[in-house]
Amino acid sequence: MINLLKCKIGELLRVSKYKREYIIKELNITHNTLSNWVTGKTFPTADKLFILADLLECKVDDLYEYNK
Repeated sequence: MINLLKCKIGELLRVSKYKREYIIKELNITHNTLSNWVTGKTFPTADKLFILADLLECKVDDLYEYNK
């Protein structure tokens, strides 16, 4: 199966004013969880998506790119 979502969380983290440790603390997640989100191995729950988007100063839609 072709992966239809391209994760952009890693790119957004790199330009964020917050360090990964702060994001992890605010979301109450582990380093491994964030790493899995960045690599596309797992996906955040809907509530975490909105908090993450707020922290990264973007829209939820900006966290992933849909590949048709």
